[in-house]
Amino acid sequence: MADKTTYHFELEMKVRDYEVDYEGIVNNAVYLNYMEHTRHEFCENAGLSFAKMHESGIDPVLRRAEVDYIHPLRSGDRFISCLKMTREGARFIFVQAIYRLPDHQQILRARITVASLEHGKVGRGDALAEVFADYLK
Repeated sequence: MADKTTYHFELEMKVRDYEVDYEGIVNNAVYLNYMEHTRHEFCENAGLSFAKMHESGIDPVLRRAEVDYIHPLRSGDRFISCLKMTREGARFIFVQAIYRLPDHQQILRARITVASLEHGKVGRGDALAEVFADYLK
């Protein structure tokens, strides 16, 4: 199961029928959507939605996604999507994982790298780091 002391945020979701392929398992690209939704919900929960970021001239953009698929999800499965945020220089790193419920089988683990565009140019991300300072300690 997700270790409450490890992750900054957890979001419970359910697999929808249209997210599975002919094999009856969730398509690999759908997991990227799950993780992105988790990041968006995390940001909003922390007080800064993506809409507010954009309005202020800041656009976090995906730079790199490293995903290890461990076990598949199937239609109707409930799961928890977790993340922890860190920073490496100008990049923000989201360490993410998905666990099936109720057995807490790990489904995937990922390292997502995000850069910050500030008024259309790559920036250091200091404004975002200020907002998320409590998570970057």
